[in-house]
Amino acid sequence: MPIPERFLDELIARTDIVDLVGEYVRLTKKGRNYWGLCPFHSEKTPSFSVSPDKQIFKCFGCGKGGGAINFIMELDSLPFRDAVGVLAKRVNLEVPDTGGFSAGMKERREKLLTINKAAARVFHKWLYAPEGAAGLAYLQRRGLSRGTLTRFGLGFAPDRWDGLLTALAEQGWDKADLLDAGLAVSNRDGRIYDRFRNRVMFPIIDIRGDVIGFGGRVMDDSTPKYLNSPDTPVYNKSRNVFALNIAKKSRAGRVILTEGYMDTISLHQAGFDNAVASMGTALTVEQIRLLSRFTRELVLCYDNDNAGKVATERALQLLDNSEFTVKVLQLPRRLVDGEYVKQDADDFIKFQGPDAFERLLTGSENGVEFRMAQVAGKYDLQNDEARVAYCEEISTLLASLPSAVEREIYTTRAAEVARITPEAMKLEVQRAFRRQAAREKRAQTRKDLNPAAALQPQERSLRYENLRSARAEEGIIRLFLLDESLFP
Repeated sequence: MPIPERFLDELIARTDIVDLVGEYVRLTKKGRNYWGLCPFHSEKTPSFSVSPDKQIFKCFGCGKGGGAINFIMELDSLPFRDAVGVLAKRVNLEVPDTGGFSAGMKERREKLLTINKAAARVFHKWLYAPEGAAGLAYLQRRGLSRGTLTRFGLGFAPDRWDGLLTALAEQGWDKADLLDAGLAVSNRDGRIYDRFRNRVMFPIIDIRGDVIGFGGRVMDDSTPKYLNSPDTPVYNKSRNVFALNIAKKSRAGRVILTEGYMDTISLHQAGFDNAVASMGTALTVEQIRLLSRFTRELVLCYDNDNAGKVATERALQLLDNSEFTVKVLQLPRRLVDGEYVKQDADDFIKFQGPDAFERLLTGSENGVEFRMAQVAGKYDLQNDEARVAYCEEISTLLASLPSAVEREIYTTRAAEVARITPEAMKLEVQRAFRRQAAREKRAQTRKDLNPAAALQPQERSLRYENLRSARAEEGIIRLFLLDESLFP
């Protein structure tokens, strides 16, 4: 049965679309409407409009539009009924139980969120129990205050195979529930045991404030050092950003992206409430899309080791030609017993202090400057052969810049580094630019001659034999996912 119209009318009446959209998009009032950058596609000039009079949104760039329910459906790729549930929870309404295709899915999601919340409370309680002493001591050694531990809901999983199973069984949860939530594991013999053991626990909270998963740092030499929840109906590692539920409220105007939980938490404790972590070093397209709802300026603050530099370069490649202004904060190495060792944001805050970090943040370089420094660091520029090799590589980098003004500015800087004339470097960049344009033209020609190839799945094992039929099936499946009333 469909959701009653009377309920939908009340839901829409209680939902102000300007307030709703404003939670995800920075809006500026111009005339009667509000304008911002579209959350559904990349753009640098606002074409996304919200009308408080009509209670609708419209993007004049990608064409998407509608009311509050449509906004949530598009934003989170939810079917109609689940989008209604999100809005109803927001305004403290209970969706009438009318059955339907997604009723079971909704019930399962709510059950998983409830059990995750219960687990987070148990972990937090254990942190202050005798068996959590090692975890508490570790966090205190890292300099975290009790207020910070509470703010982030940190906890501890004891070194027992059935600690959480037993604790949640007392609250009425069975083993199947913990398996479904990714909190328990089943081995080949069918034995079920806790996934997290002897670990400091970091609850992962989404932008709505729900606990969707966990990360755990082991207390001994076991591997992996950090263990995350598996993918579940409420958690996907590549689509969520740690601490964004707090950072989205920051007035800093930018987001600091770190590698891990501790870096982010230490920055928050030091007053940088705009820090987040990407659940590991690999930033994803989905995380970028999520971040774009809240900021247009990113500061990459990864570790200053080789892995951190590689991660920074990968992130810069993903962020190329995006709507973001991107800067890179390179943390200096620290002198310890006569040797310079790497340090992360947590180390820097601990040894240098918040003021020193603020100075670094103010002087952070943009993505082009970071890449140029990385290239220069590979060559001995006192050697003529090395200078020639540097000029070849740096000209390829500069030729990839979309702006002629940027190419002009950075070409002059590269010439200074190589100690050659700007005119000579400019000729090298122009040659590299022509080579790159020729490659792109050939690639586009091949694509134009074979348009069907662009519609095939990227995963080669899923190649379609009959493309037209497969595309039609995709369309039908999409309709079913968006509107369960199409099912008999």
